[in-house]
Amino acid sequence: MTSPVAACPVTIRIQEGDFDIAREIALLTNSRTDIGAVVSFSGICRADEDSANVAALTLEHYPGMAEEEIGRHVDEATSRWPLNGVTVIHRVGRFMPGQNIVLVLTASQHRQAAFQAAEFLMDYLKTSAPFWKKEESSTGTGWVEAHARDDEAAARWTKS
Repeated sequence: MTSPVAACPVTIRIQEGDFDIAREIALLTNSRTDIGAVVSFSGICRADEDSANVAALTLEHYPGMAEEEIGRHVDEATSRWPLNGVTVIHRVGRFMPGQNIVLVLTASQHRQAAFQAAEFLMDYLKTSAPFWKKEESSTGTGWVEAHARDDEAAARWTKS
């Protein structure tokens, strides 16, 4: 899904296949002279979690709802910070340690807005996006519960 939000092009994709970070940055910045900073965050499947050796991670989502919810938070980010472009790509399926899972790109004239918007979007994706994570490890297989540390990080963005 690609849509312009004011002067801020937005791309949101949920896909099984991998992504190329350099290609996505080039797509976001191509022929743009109003962008002075691009912040990228890529989430990668880890080989360990809480002392367990992770063999694989499976991510599931609610099609349609996930894209809509991510879009809602991207809209909030573009209303909070002066952004010139946003890309959010989240993969679903089974991942081995070392494989890409998520990419967030935020572009702005200045770095501070791009950094803050990227952090805001990742905090949302970690705590509230409609994705479910099942972990296969040396201690068994099970659904991953939310972490208090992620909720605490996301709480800083709540408007008072």
